[in-house]
Amino acid sequence: MEKKEKKSGNIGISGKMTFTVRDKDGKVKDTRIIKNLIVDAGLAGMASRCNGSGSEAAFTYLAVGTGTTAANASDTALGTEITDSGLARTSATCTRTTTTKTNDTAKLDHTWSVTGTKAVTEAGALNAGSSGTLLGRQVFSAINVANGDSLQLTYEFAMS
Repeated sequence: MEKKEKKSGNIGISGKMTFTVRDKDGKVKDTRIIKNLIVDAGLAGMASRCNGSGSEAAFTYLAVGTGTTAANASDTALGTEITDSGLARTSATCTRTTTTKTNDTAKLDHTWSVTGTKAVTEAGALNAGSSGTLLGRQVFSAINVANGDSLQLTYEFAMS
């Protein structure tokens, strides 16, 4: 009889996004917590970061968009990334935080100052200021922002 290998120490990565929209006076207009999809290219990028193979940079950029095609594990970019209205891709403030074990969660945070009107319907984390590798993406019902609003995105990747 063949002996089954016991699995232990399985590693996983999950993500969530927290959006907060404030008006020009700082009053909260909308808050959402949205589960994230880690894409295949992001998993490969994380594996490269772990063992130093390849040339993957750290995933420290956030982007939002107006695409509505459902997120898929094969995605390599946002559907329709926003590049105007103060909502262009940006370098995030990056920290580690604790979800279940000390420092097991990578946290990316940024607040955009909105200069136009947009219906944000997707977001992602990437490893470059343009192009780059997509780590995670999700599509959601519209988060409407207008000139004078701020849009804060806190993107967390928990390792378990």
